[in-house]
Amino acid sequence: MTRLLETFGLVKRPKTIPPALLAIEGKSIPVSFRRNAKARRLVLRLSRDRAGVIVTLPPRVGRSEALDFAKKSARWISERLRSEPADRPLRAGAELLIRGERRVILHSGSRRGTVALADASVIVSGDAAHLGRRLTDWLKAEAKRDLLKASEFYAEAMGVKFHRLSVRDQKSRWGSCSSDGTLSYSWRLILAPTFVLDYVAAHEVAHLKHMNHGRQFWRLVLTHCPNAARAKSWLKAHGAELHAYAMKG
Repeated sequence: MTRLLETFGLVKRPKTIPPALLAIEGKSIPVSFRRNAKARRLVLRLSRDRAGVIVTLPPRVGRSEALDFAKKSARWISERLRSEPADRPLRAGAELLIRGERRVILHSGSRRGTVALADASVIVSGDAAHLGRRLTDWLKAEAKRDLLKASEFYAEAMGVKFHRLSVRDQKSRWGSCSSDGTLSYSWRLILAPTFVLDYVAAHEVAHLKHMNHGRQFWRLVLTHCPNAARAKSWLKAHGAELHAYAMKG
C-alpha cells in the first residue's frame, strides 16, 4: 500500500543521503547516513559488518553536520574497529560456526565437490583452490533451506503469506520484510544457533501483519517465539563474529 501511495505522489519517499568515506589512520572508512524522525540527537555506531559506521540523523540535521560529527569521533571509531574480531578466512584447519557449533574445516582429496558434516568437522571435497567458494555456496544453500522452513512455519502460525524469500549477505540487518511480501535474510544466520535463526524468521514474518515495531507486533513475535530476548542478546554479543568470516562468492 505504501509503495502504491508513493507511486501516485500521495506519500513522499524519504530522501536517500549519499554515503561518504572518512580517512582514519590511512584507511578509508565508509560512512552511511540514516534519518530517523524520532531521533533527538546524532548517534554513531558501527555497521553490522564492522567495516564502517552509520550515523543516525534527527529531523532538520543535514549531511554535512552529520559528517562533521563522525570526523570528531574518529578516535572512537578507530578504537572500536581495532577491538573487532579479525577476518577469519575459510581454509583447511580453520574453525567455523555452523548452527552455533564450532567445526574444523577439513579438505578431502575426493574429486566430487561435496560438503558434509561429520563429528566436529565440516568436510569439503574437490580442488583445494575452490574450498572457500564451495563451502560458501553450501552455507548459502543450507541457510535458504532453514530460513524457508522457519518462515513457512511462522507464516502458517501467524496466518499470513509471503510472496518471495531470498538470502543475501546483508551488511546492516539480519532480515527485512518489504511491503510486497518479500522476505530477505542474511545467509550468515546459518552460522548462528537455530533459536537465533528462528527468531529472525519470526520477526520478519510478523512484519507481514504489522509493518512496525509497536506493541501488537512484539506481542505477536513473543507469542510464537519465546526465545526472542535470548536470540537478540546472542546476536548482540556474537554478531561481529559472524561477519568476521571472510566468505567467498
